[in-house]
Amino acid sequence: LISIFGLGIDFIVMAFAPNMWWLLIGRIVSGITASSFSTANAYVADVTAPEDRAKFFGLMGSAFSFGFLIGPVLGGFLGKDDLHLPFFAAAGLCLINFVYGYFVLPESLPVERRAPRFTWIKANPVGALRTLRSHAGLLGLASVGFLFHMAHIVLPAIFVFYMGHRYGWDVRTIGFAMSGSGILGIVVQVFLVGPIVKRIGERGAVLAGAFFGALGFAMYGYAPNGWFYLATMPVFALMGLLMPGLMGLMSRRTPPNEQGQLQGAMQSLQGIAAIIGPSIFGLTFAWSIRNDATLNIPGLAVYLAAAFLALALLIALKVARPAPPEPVTT
Repeated sequence: LISIFGLGIDFIVMAFAPNMWWLLIGRIVSGITASSFSTANAYVADVTAPEDRAKFFGLMGSAFSFGFLIGPVLGGFLGKDDLHLPFFAAAGLCLINFVYGYFVLPESLPVERRAPRFTWIKANPVGALRTLRSHAGLLGLASVGFLFHMAHIVLPAIFVFYMGHRYGWDVRTIGFAMSGSGILGIVVQVFLVGPIVKRIGERGAVLAGAFFGALGFAMYGYAPNGWFYLATMPVFALMGLLMPGLMGLMSRRTPPNEQGQLQGAMQSLQGIAAIIGPSIFGLTFAWSIRNDATLNIPGLAVYLAAAFLALALLIALKVARPAPPEPVTT
């Protein structure tokens, strides 16, 4: 609830921001309170059986994809005449969500399964990351998740510029393309994750997601025209198998009263990727399209994202093993 409320305040600040410094203040508020996805995934782990978690983590991912479907189109239409309106709309959605969560959504973690006491020593990114070293296999799996997040950062970091530069698409066309990606993500995470995990297991889902993600990014980087890019989107969408399978494997290795710490640790890794990823991909893209660049390859940054996922696949082949039985607290 705190996270959702902070995000709503961030959007309001951005709507009224008279200069860049106010935008940064809003982003700081949002960053301080950012934990909605990690807490939501911990909630899923609290209320589902271990064998069902990958499926429901996929459903959580589909919620993100649904937002990715509606958000760009809504933002494109609202922002056509007034750039403030998308921010007001986003703030309204956050505050409605806050009210719903406060009055309707019950607490998922029973008192007897909570940590005995709260300690500020653990309330920091390093403390959260210690969780990954406290249980066998978590650190290797977390490295796969980190590489996934690093690769995924290329999308918000450069893709608006990339598609505009390479294919000449305007904002509305880019919005529709992103919405198409959202539709495919929903299909994968709602209809495919559950049956595929049941058929090939969580390990298989992780390997398949990493493979198709690397292949999809490579095809995006190569795509010589917009139609080729659009045709490769179904391949790329299968990357959505990776995180549900990965979180299913990791949650099985974590006691019930530490699921929140696990999700917080993964959120920390995602935050680290969000800090360093935009600079890596932004500078790579800028260098690749310079007139005097040694390699005039507009898709170079996208190929780099493919390389991150290829490395994740190699690591997953070693570390993404079937999980031991569900830990039991005493």
